[in-house]
Amino acid sequence: MSVLLKKPLFESISQKELVEQLEAKKKCREKLPTWFKTTGIYYPNKLNIEQTSSEQTALYKSSLVAGKVLLDVTGGFGVDSYYFSKKVDSVFHCEINPDLSEIAAYNFKVLGQSKIDCIAKDGITFLKETDLQFDWIYVDPSRRDDLAGKVFLLKDCLPNLPEHLPSIFEKTNNVLVKTSPLLDISQGIKELDGVSEIHVVAVNNEVKELLFVLRKNFKGEISATCINLVREEKETFNFKLEEEATTEVEFGSAGEYLYEPNSAILKSGGFKSVANAFQLKKLHQHSHLYTSDELLNFPGRSFKVLEVLPYSKKSLKALNLAKANITTRNFLLSVSEIRKKHKVKDGGDLYLFFTTNHKDDLIVVKCQKA
Repeated sequence: MSVLLKKPLFESISQKELVEQLEAKKKCREKLPTWFKTTGIYYPNKLNIEQTSSEQTALYKSSLVAGKVLLDVTGGFGVDSYYFSKKVDSVFHCEINPDLSEIAAYNFKVLGQSKIDCIAKDGITFLKETDLQFDWIYVDPSRRDDLAGKVFLLKDCLPNLPEHLPSIFEKTNNVLVKTSPLLDISQGIKELDGVSEIHVVAVNNEVKELLFVLRKNFKGEISATCINLVREEKETFNFKLEEEATTEVEFGSAGEYLYEPNSAILKSGGFKSVANAFQLKKLHQHSHLYTSDELLNFPGRSFKVLEVLPYSKKSLKALNLAKANITTRNFLLSVSEIRKKHKVKDGGDLYLFFTTNHKDDLIVVKCQKA
């Protein structure tokens, strides 16, 4: 029987509230295990849980800050503030929603974290009113609801970070900005002053957030860090954005091994830098698949090449495959269109890459995991 239809179990708690607590807690099992496992945690609605950082990404963000005082302008449920408090002596958590601010403050006490001051106020207003100086200011702008389907710009978010950045830099020399992975990195750089680092953070090969580190009056080269958090490990690749534009890359046919960069590298745009760093040949300028004759420890997927075929109905029929794992890179058909056209089901130990080579020929690379 649904909990909603049962008699109230607790005198002061409605069945509706109980259901909301159970649903929100369920969403925390994988994303926020510390909260999930701690007795006495009170949960906001499940939308707040969906919008908050995971513990994995919050822990990574905390590795980027240090010092005595940090201001979290857009505190929310407080996961980021909680992890910042493990690296910084004092954290100010601003949240404009008084109910959410109260929930965060209560949970910090339950978690035994006393270094966080919760302020139920708009973070930018607090920033302008306070006389405090901060070692770091953290901002996670939210996209306005009326912008569905439109180009994602930081000036269209709340708070409007480009507008408020001068006021922010009056109170700190270091700013950490979290944005949606949908943001175009080059657009973010155009809108923000003092970008010194960009961190593309993926979890299990899915990009979860972009981080921009801003330094007051910074004018130097921008470094990019691509992080893919996989279980207890992390794949890391670093490069300079300016060097990506001038790096030369060699093109060639598929050799003994084929490599597909992880999603963080693909989002970063470091296509030539990763080829150069690992001395790989690229199959095509726009295919973003790489090859070598020796197996390398590569940040992404690695495959042993079994066969390279010209793409045609005849060549696919000759493979006589009932099922295979299919990936397309720079190809005229989607995965679903290929499966339908050539009657290949998903699964098995073989991998087919449908792509374009450096001679602009459509090819199929048959592989198995290296």
